[in-house]
Amino acid sequence: MTLPDRSTLSRREYARALVAVGGATALSACLDMSSGENGAENTVPSGTDDPDSLPARQYAWNEFATRDDKGNVEPPAHHVLLPLALTERATADGEPTADARETTESTLRTLERAYEWSTDGLLFTLGYTPSYFERFDEDLPEGVDLPEPAALTSREDPAFDEFDALLHLASNHPEVVLEVEEGLFGDQEEPERNGVVLESNLIEVFERVDENRRTGFVGAGLPTEHTDVSGVPDAVPKDAPFFMGFRSGFDRTQASEDRVTIDSGPFADGTTQHVSSMDIQLEVWFEQENHYQRVSKMFSPEHAAEELVGDVGEELGADSGLSDERIEATAADARQEGVVGHAQKAARGREDGDPPLLRRDFNTIDGDRPGLHFVSLQHDIEDFVRVREAMTGADLDVPSANNGILHYIFVNRRGNYLLPPRGLRALPAANPDA
Repeated sequence: MTLPDRSTLSRREYARALVAVGGATALSACLDMSSGENGAENTVPSGTDDPDSLPARQYAWNEFATRDDKGNVEPPAHHVLLPLALTERATADGEPTADARETTESTLRTLERAYEWSTDGLLFTLGYTPSYFERFDEDLPEGVDLPEPAALTSREDPAFDEFDALLHLASNHPEVVLEVEEGLFGDQEEPERNGVVLESNLIEVFERVDENRRTGFVGAGLPTEHTDVSGVPDAVPKDAPFFMGFRSGFDRTQASEDRVTIDSGPFADGTTQHVSSMDIQLEVWFEQENHYQRVSKMFSPEHAAEELVGDVGEELGADSGLSDERIEATAADARQEGVVGHAQKAARGREDGDPPLLRRDFNTIDGDRPGLHFVSLQHDIEDFVRVREAMTGADLDVPSANNGILHYIFVNRRGNYLLPPRGLRALPAANPDA
């Protein structure tokens, strides 16, 4: 694939463009760019030789991330979602072999030796689809909710993730996610990564499903660096971390990692993951709506009337400002105001006042158009479905154009995954205790 023109892009724009392209050539260009004026490369902290020092949960990211001055977790800036299919060499009678499991685990442990488990090093998860678990005679144990993905509204006709696994790579350094991908699936023999030789890779175990490779970014100011992409208007606020112009992932409106954790059975310390990939109609959002209307549709009419949000959500601190009263007023707002907010509707899916989803989504320009890869962790997939139904708001008497942000987002893929605990991440059986 052709590399982007460096002369027309800022350093950050060029880095994100290289992550989107991928491959050895993009990695080489990214490493060249990351060198300082004196040829010194950016320092990425090294990992650990003691796997027991790492958390049992693959998705234990929050305590290894920085937080902003409001207490919100600052997610990694660069993301790659790698869809994977088991090779014939990795299976016997359809099930993964012991050698394939050993290779997978040893390779992932090498990554943990090379890079610190942090946003400044490397964070990753390896999750498995319902299709993967169908190869086993045993069913998933009771208490693990992992249905096949499905269309969740009458407006969507998504493709489904039916390959075996998804590897989510995340780091503040673009060269890290690129060099890890190439180290796992490139042609080099025993490549060195951050001073550690990768003595094994995943080539014999998995094939990349390249047409479903997904990339993206999140962070204040990053979306505005893509106004050269068709469909990204100049009106995107310069400090916005997401394309639609507002902050997300407020600490007190996110589930905790404890809340989403499977707490018993062989997959204790695991969780479920849902990934939705969607396009965003940004030009209509910014060019046909003013700031007041965007706040009303993203949060609630009361947020707009009381000027609670600020330019990009900075006035909200660590909370979306959705009190029980504002949530309960959703149906009344639909009738009386003729508009309801996206966050207001979704909050109706809370349990005992607690949000059930831990979101780790990010912007994308995959396909040279603006979009979002919505990544959520939850105890059960049913938790996600319930929140999505609440957000859809089919029960509300409101014009479709004023029903939150539904008029502006178009889901094109869905996938459900089980993220096993770290000790079972390498090709787990459907029921390890059976």
